[in-house]
Amino acid sequence: MSIIASARQQWLANPRRDLLAGTVVALALIPEAIAFSIIAGVDPAVGLYASVVIAVTIAFVGGRPAMISAATGAMALLMVTLVRDHGLEYLFAASILCGVIQIGVGLLRLGRYVKFVSRSVMTGFVNSLAILIFLAQTPELIGANWQTFALVAAALAVIYGLPRLTRAVPSPLVAIVLVSAFVMMTGLDVRTVGDMGQMPAALPAFHLPAVPLTWETFVIIAPISATLAFVGLLESLLTANLIDDITDTPSDKDRETRGQGIANILSPLFGGMAGCAMIGQSMINVTSGARGRLSTLWAGLLLLFLMLALQDWVARIPMAALVAVMIMVSIGTFDWGSVLKLRSTPLQSSIVMIATTVTVVATHDLSKGVVLGVLLSAVFFMRKLGKTLSVTEIQTPEPGVLRYRVTGQLFFASADLFAASFEHHGHPKRVEIDMAEAHLWDLTGVAAVDKVVFRYRRQGAEVVVTGMNAAARTLVDRVGRFEKQHLPETAGAH
Repeated sequence: MSIIASARQQWLANPRRDLLAGTVVALALIPEAIAFSIIAGVDPAVGLYASVVIAVTIAFVGGRPAMISAATGAMALLMVTLVRDHGLEYLFAASILCGVIQIGVGLLRLGRYVKFVSRSVMTGFVNSLAILIFLAQTPELIGANWQTFALVAAALAVIYGLPRLTRAVPSPLVAIVLVSAFVMMTGLDVRTVGDMGQMPAALPAFHLPAVPLTWETFVIIAPISATLAFVGLLESLLTANLIDDITDTPSDKDRETRGQGIANILSPLFGGMAGCAMIGQSMINVTSGARGRLSTLWAGLLLLFLMLALQDWVARIPMAALVAVMIMVSIGTFDWGSVLKLRSTPLQSSIVMIATTVTVVATHDLSKGVVLGVLLSAVFFMRKLGKTLSVTEIQTPEPGVLRYRVTGQLFFASADLFAASFEHHGHPKRVEIDMAEAHLWDLTGVAAVDKVVFRYRRQGAEVVVTGMNAAARTLVDRVGRFEKQHLPETAGAH
């Protein structure tokens, strides 16, 4: 596909759906950005400016079309201590360094390694975020009057009922418009977007962080920046994977990594904080029909327009309408099949999924849950792989001769099984170990072979190890202790 054709596909394949979906996202971004600013301990303008700059930037430089990036709660939680102890200017500096780190990760092409996150971890990630999205709406419902609950129910009825009649317009957008119009006409006493905080009335201005360029400043911001970079990339790349699956289209993870870095450098230069992909808004976008970059660009530009030109009208949007949209997102995001299939799913996969979900929900920290899930997946995989090793004794009519065939993977998880599988009693004259159907991976595996060989030699036996492939033979040549002449030049096929 030519560059022009690819650009047209990513930008103009379905502009109408992209613009409508982006409109819903822009409306949903406003209370979220304000709330995340409050969490971080900064003025609402910081989160709103960040959402505008990041969304517009990522539309051009990101690697996943239709994914929404902006100020997020996951990043805001990490900023609290820095803002409290050192102030807003240090947050701007830390956000820039975060972007630099992310660009470095992108240039090293490390974004592709998100493929090592297992399906069980992905399911736990999705389920935990769905739960957190729902829990984030509870402050608007706890202690609310009955009118608020009625409006949420009415909005949900529109969101789920309208698609049965027509899909020409995204039902969440219709719900927001209808509920807002009803509240404005009747004057109901319910919380509105304006109650969340004051929106800025001016364009973001270029601003360099007012911090001393010293080693002390670097020491202060570096740990926060590295954490922001890791959490931001983790959430962005996992969200990109999710959108890949939903839309059945690929994305460029390394480009997305670099794009997140560029966006996080530009955001603080215009008064914003660092951000990353937003699973809730991304789900709103794609479920509303968006597939192209135009939706992300329009969401950012419309958010800016709403802030500056229509803030009086936006301030009157009832929170109940936006809560209904986010409840719809949480219900649609949660993988209900993962719960229904718990009995039929392998126990280890279920443990990984549940551990990831519980950890993220309990800590409100995506990185802790995903890292735990990845580690559990690795442990279970290595344990399972280690059990594939088999040592079989081959019967031979020759007295005093023992022959063994080794199959499977020999590494640290299977080394003990390998060593225990040989019969060391008696005094054989010759021992032959055929490893043509095995692969030796690490130093522990070499040590296990050494252990077996020297046990037999101490009994006076001649030991011959045959069939090692080139990679295994190279490893043994480097670190193995048993004599090289016992490794024939003609390695067995593997």
